[in-house]
Amino acid sequence: MSHAEEYILYPQNIGPNLAIDESSLSCGELYTFVTNRDAHGGKGALVAAIRGTRAETVISVLEKIPAARRKTVREITLDLSSSMMLIAGRSFPKATLTNDRFHVHKLYYDAIDELRVSLRWMARDFENAEIDRCRKERIPYVPFRYANGDTRKQLLARAKYIFTRHASRWTKSQQWRADIIFEFYPELKKAYDLAMELTDIFNQKVDKDVARLNLARWYDKVDRMSAGQFRTVTETFRNHYDTILNYFINRSTNAGAESFNAKVKAFRSQLRGVTDIPFFLFRLSKLCA
Repeated sequence: MSHAEEYILYPQNIGPNLAIDESSLSCGELYTFVTNRDAHGGKGALVAAIRGTRAETVISVLEKIPAARRKTVREITLDLSSSMMLIAGRSFPKATLTNDRFHVHKLYYDAIDELRVSLRWMARDFENAEIDRCRKERIPYVPFRYANGDTRKQLLARAKYIFTRHASRWTKSQQWRADIIFEFYPELKKAYDLAMELTDIFNQKVDKDVARLNLARWYDKVDRMSAGQFRTVTETFRNHYDTILNYFINRSTNAGAESFNAKVKAFRSQLRGVTDIPFFLFRLSKLCA
């Protein structure tokens, strides 16, 4: 069709549970994909593929689907993007919006990583000052090493994946490194403990009202942290509090959309990239629509 490069629609694939996300097809060219979660990425999964992520553009295309069919949607899972939330809310007025719990976790882990990087830069500056001092005093520089053999820079550089894993999954060397980090950087220990507390909250089989209280207590603890990296976390929670809590209704995630995006990227890599977008979308439709 003449509009295939701009959008394709399959209204017959709409179900009660949808997911919305964006994915790149070629050279950073983003497309917004609406998928049916109940199809699990197979036949009937693709509802819409729309060029770009601008809310007004995507909404105008989705409104081409009859309103009666759009009102049959009961839940939409999505990330924390304000644009995607606006699209979902306007296009599917009867649907409950549920923010993906893993994007909530990722937001907090990104804040921990920013804190780790800032401390690493401080350690680098301290080491450079020590090297400069030794040069002026004409004495050999011997870097400080912790008990596990890491220097100040190495300790924080090698700790990136420690903070995203539960302590029960650490190796012995990671456990040793974590003990040293938590001894010398108590702010990182506090941030990590709150990350594990957030995981426990989402893993609990509780209703929305109990989860609201648990998240409120956790939110207050994060709000009291002095590190500026966590201000974005608290502000995001404040802005999306209700849609984050909607996870505890059906415990739905956006894993279906992420899985569909992974299939699109795998298909793209098999074709050595995308040169003809309409034809690529045609082949994708034959597989998933």
